[in-house]
Amino acid sequence: MNSINTLLDGIVDLNIELSQEQQNQFIKYKRLLKEWNEKINITAITDDIEIDVKHFLDSLTPVVTKLFDGKKSIIDIGTGGGFPGLPLKIFNEELKVTLLDSLNKRIIFLNEVIKDLGLKNIEAIHGRAEELGRTENYREQYDICISRAVASLNTLSEYCMPFVKVGGYFISMKGEDVEEELKEAEKGIKILGGSILKKELVKIPKSDIVHSLIIIEKIKETPTKYPRGGGKPKKTPL
Repeated sequence: MNSINTLLDGIVDLNIELSQEQQNQFIKYKRLLKEWNEKINITAITDDIEIDVKHFLDSLTPVVTKLFDGKKSIIDIGTGGGFPGLPLKIFNEELKVTLLDSLNKRIIFLNEVIKDLGLKNIEAIHGRAEELGRTENYREQYDICISRAVASLNTLSEYCMPFVKVGGYFISMKGEDVEEELKEAEKGIKILGGSILKKELVKIPKSDIVHSLIIIEKIKETPTKYPRGGGKPKKTPL
């Protein structure tokens, strides 16, 4: 059995409790992650303690914002191995979650995890944010868009903001030093209908890693020409 002792020790710092069923779900998730990682590249992090800290605990840090309480619809852009969307779903089963990734092999893995963990109201979708964000079924349909993806904030904002309802939030999980990125993204966020609410520094429990949660409120609809296609958000950020 895969140990999740570091996760269980760390959640105390986040004022979280996990039921026995939730603990079992994290154990299964870790087992599947390690098994599948031998066949396809899902994560470079394979050590038991590191998975607990850098994947599970890091993914749960946004709960300190209290925005993930109750019934909310969330989309996780560039989810990779399901982070942070899947741990957040395990934490609060009332969340309606969409996991989006551009690599289909990861989606196949995520569907296996969803089935094995018996999770409801969660879907894993193969697609690109700049395409999906233009479709009626997904555009401005979510209370929260969250991303731990590595793109710069000005690029990421164009991918993510179109998914968020007016009154909802885009949360970008970043490193500690984000001042330059914030400055560069400010104009684009405004164009996309957002307003930077705050930067919340959070220490990942059981580590010395400090991350930033950039919380952006959607105050008006995103203009229809965004997101731009053809890789433009990355090549020529707003």
